[in-house]
Amino acid sequence: MFGLGTQEILIIALIVLLLFGGKKIPELMKGLGKGVKSFKEGMNSLEDDDQDKKDDDKSKE
Repeated sequence: MFGLGTQEILIIALIVLLLFGGKKIPELMKGLGKGVKSFKEGMNSLEDDDQDKKDDDKSKE
C-alpha cells in the first residue's frame, strides 16, 4: 500500500490518534467515506454521460 510497511502505518495511525483524539476519528472517517462516495458517483455520472454521447453519435450515422 503506497510502499508503506506495517510499522509506518502504525506510526501514522498513532499520530492521527494523538492529534484528533479517539472521539473525533469516527467523525473524520465518516466524512472521508462520504467524500469518496460522492467522488465515485461523480465519476460514474461522467462515464454514463460519455457513453450516452457515444450512443447518440452512433445513432446519427
